[in-house]
Amino acid sequence: MAFEGLSSKLSSALSKLTSRGKLTEQAVKEGMRDVRMALLEADVNYLVVKDFCKKVTERCVGQQVLDSLSPAQQVMKIVSEEMTALMGSEHARLTWSSSVPTIYMLCGLQGAGKTTMAGKLANYLQKQGKKPLLAACDIYRPAAIKQLQVVGSQVNVPVYEHGTQDPVKTAQEAIEQCRHYGRDVLIIDTAGRLQIDTALMEELRRIKAEIKPQEILFVVDAMTGQDAVNAAQSFNEWLDIDGVMLTKLDGDARGGAALSVKAVTGKPIKFIGTGEKLDQIEPFHPDRMASRILGMGDMLTLIEKAEAAFDAKKAAELEQKMRANKFTLADFYDQLLQIRKMGPMQDLLGMIPGMGSMKNVQVDESALGRVEAIILSMTPYERENPACLNSSRKRRIALGCGQKVEDVNRLLKQFDQMQQLMKQMNGKGKKRKLPGKMGGFPGFPGM
Repeated sequence: MAFEGLSSKLSSALSKLTSRGKLTEQAVKEGMRDVRMALLEADVNYLVVKDFCKKVTERCVGQQVLDSLSPAQQVMKIVSEEMTALMGSEHARLTWSSSVPTIYMLCGLQGAGKTTMAGKLANYLQKQGKKPLLAACDIYRPAAIKQLQVVGSQVNVPVYEHGTQDPVKTAQEAIEQCRHYGRDVLIIDTAGRLQIDTALMEELRRIKAEIKPQEILFVVDAMTGQDAVNAAQSFNEWLDIDGVMLTKLDGDARGGAALSVKAVTGKPIKFIGTGEKLDQIEPFHPDRMASRILGMGDMLTLIEKAEAAFDAKKAAELEQKMRANKFTLADFYDQLLQIRKMGPMQDLLGMIPGMGSMKNVQVDESALGRVEAIILSMTPYERENPACLNSSRKRRIALGCGQKVEDVNRLLKQFDQMQQLMKQMNGKGKKRKLPGKMGGFPGFPGM
């Protein structure tokens, strides 16, 4: 889960403040020392940490907080507001050109994930109703063009390439391709280097001067911490970038880059990559991210993920089935697939207020896979009519999916309990006693 380490340490530091019935100036200063250490250990820029702690302390030692009936709430509110301001206050949206196509130029160091992020951005914009084209302008890295073509085919977005000719010329030709084929967005994948060098920057400057992109987006690996911030600063000095795209945020337990890059460069974070799949990209919302880091959840993003993953027509059909008590294992399987589209379950739990700080809640992702395997081992008739599953059928299903008969029985028991609950909830307004103990949902031990 993103920022897991930072979130844990900050929660521990702030709990020393929020657990007090009455705050004193000395208590605030002691608590902020722990916050300062937590941020520095997360590889947040030292000057950024210093400024952040100073602002929070000044606001927390004011009479409004110290004399407040609920100082804990006031402190958390202040910390949340200052952290949001640190990351940019408001969601920075992409800007659009008045002429077609709108050009976005991606740049960054080698290995940051530019090519994958180009595909993710193309996929995201395509879902917004745009018609993107990818341009392969990395002529140096072996198989870079091929990689972009593979990524493009996976999201059904065309790729323009012209081998190893001058990247500037390729970019110019890609613009003409957009106009000819009615593509309204051009995303340019440029070459990276292992470190910043003059030749790389001069080439990027030439591309910028010739094609005049609407926005230059700097792609950076979130796990590189302060190195990411330093690289962003250098690219900004050379190219005057318009925004930052953070990749591999799902593997960043510290959070130094996300909390530092806006304060150091003055450029907003516009998108974050939250996983390896090409649909795992999110617009960056500073207030929501601050809420996640502080363990207060992120319900808005969770709702947006649910709306994107769940089919409205299928949801209506499912509702009718549930009302008629005709919910089957086939329906259950469809729901599992849609839930998994939303991302790792541990990350989803972290978006629920209060759940992010519960260390004892562990989600067994493989359990969901085992449930899918069991259901897929059934025949269509068995999924629609689980009552027909006798001992011999259960043995065949277990053998077919590599599980035990006990696992099949456990799933059927949980499914039966779910059906019983649905029947009681559909009891035409009559008060019914709910089952005393639910078997739990696969993958959520103890829940």
